[in-house]
Amino acid sequence: MICFMFPGQPLAHDAGCPDNADFAEISALTLDRTGLDLATFAWRDEPATAQVGLQVYGTAMSLYRNRVLRAEGARPAMVAEHSMGIYAALAAVNALPEGDALELTCRIGRVLAGMSNSGNYALGCVTGLAATPVLALAENNGVYPANYNTSRHFLLAGEQHAIEAAMAEALATGAFSVSSFISDAPLHTPLLEAIAGELRGIVADYCFAEPTVPLMEHIEQDFLAAADIPDFLVRELCLPVRWEATYLALRKAGVTSFAEAGVGESLKKYNRWIAMEHS
Repeated sequence: MICFMFPGQPLAHDAGCPDNADFAEISALTLDRTGLDLATFAWRDEPATAQVGLQVYGTAMSLYRNRVLRAEGARPAMVAEHSMGIYAALAAVNALPEGDALELTCRIGRVLAGMSNSGNYALGCVTGLAATPVLALAENNGVYPANYNTSRHFLLAGEQHAIEAAMAEALATGAFSVSSFISDAPLHTPLLEAIAGELRGIVADYCFAEPTVPLMEHIEQDFLAAADIPDFLVRELCLPVRWEATYLALRKAGVTSFAEAGVGESLKKYNRWIAMEHS
């Protein structure tokens, strides 16, 4: 039983573009529905931040990769999503058209980007520490856990200066490695409750169909029905991603193999780490 996994926002844009009809269709759809030219990574009309560009690019590449996998004969028995991978995942299970998934990604991203007008935010990656010390240093520095990727790989989010202090403390505590990245907004934290009303207004503009393939969400590891999707799209931005729990739930549900539909192979890497720990 195969599961298609849809990762979140990539860290960088690959200048090289596939040269085939499917990518041309996705590129044209992306330009039409978001204004982003995938070939040049430039905005046609109203500009947006680099982070919004990466979010749209991530969704576009996931939609393309979904097409490629299916053209190769792969058919998912289940679908899983990580962070902003939810938008492409919704298209993959026919709950949302591809164009709507791209547009929704862009609209949500632009609202998230507005938070940078009132704060300087960052994400911090901690590898090598267990959950207890990571949660302690997050509390010590006034930041929040955003991703529980594995038992030893976490993402924190919050004000940039606080993230930098948390990364220094993580190294002093014995972390194997740390890194930080500028972010428009403190994704997957309670700080996003400040814009929850605006997010709900955007989500309300879309109609969601019943998924044709079971789609497991990353908060409680439930399968989403059409009626669940609008609320989940707002909640998931305010709550942490729990990928380790999601992977284990997928395996328990009968998944035997995974295909990553997106940029890079971060989820495959997390899966290997989790599998080794639970073997």
